[in-house]
Amino acid sequence: MSAAAADLEARQLRILGRIADLELATQQRRLGALAISAAPSEDGEADAGTTEARLSALLAARGVREFAFRRVPADYYDRPLEERRGLLRADSVAQLCKSIVMVNTQAAADVVDCSNPKNSKYYVIVVQYMARLNTENIKNFLYELNEKQIPKKRFNMRLAPEEESHKLTGFVHNAVTCIGMETNIPVIIDEAITKLDEDFFWLGGGEVDLKLGIRTSQFLSAFSPFVVKCS
Repeated sequence: MSAAAADLEARQLRILGRIADLELATQQRRLGALAISAAPSEDGEADAGTTEARLSALLAARGVREFAFRRVPADYYDRPLEERRGLLRADSVAQLCKSIVMVNTQAAADVVDCSNPKNSKYYVIVVQYMARLNTENIKNFLYELNEKQIPKKRFNMRLAPEEESHKLTGFVHNAVTCIGMETNIPVIIDEAITKLDEDFFWLGGGEVDLKLGIRTSQFLSAFSPFVVKCS
């Protein structure tokens, strides 16, 4: 390699390094702007009994370092997705997701709980608000997951009744999150969420007016959900 070519390559590497540094700094500033700590108590420390504190501790214990909580107005769900995006300071509406508890209404009589992740009575599906859930894809995934040993007709995923969802998760309607549930329900995340350029998504935070944003790659590593093309 000539001296001129070597010099050009060195300059290109320096430019690429600067670009990478700028991208990292931008991500860190964004997360810093989003971060909201739990309301301090009189002694200045967060109340360990709050939902936010409990979920924060759980995430930290799982090795998740990049997450944020945000309080939203009471009429949050009456607003269009673009306004919700603005309230959360998300980059796009594609990052706005929800956790849905689904029940297999055709499961065999002996399948009554979530003890077998491959053939569970219930699943929590994490999907984008802008997406249309395709339960047929979930059925096909579970059929293949069980190596076709269970008849496909034994998989029929439907939305669980609200009171059932509350009992299983400990969270009320519009507050459901797949993190820190009362029951260890297997989680399925839509493949589309894992392909977002931002590597960050928002979902319920355990209270109706509390939302949780989390780094997608860290969520996948910490909770090992099934990744399925759900929409």
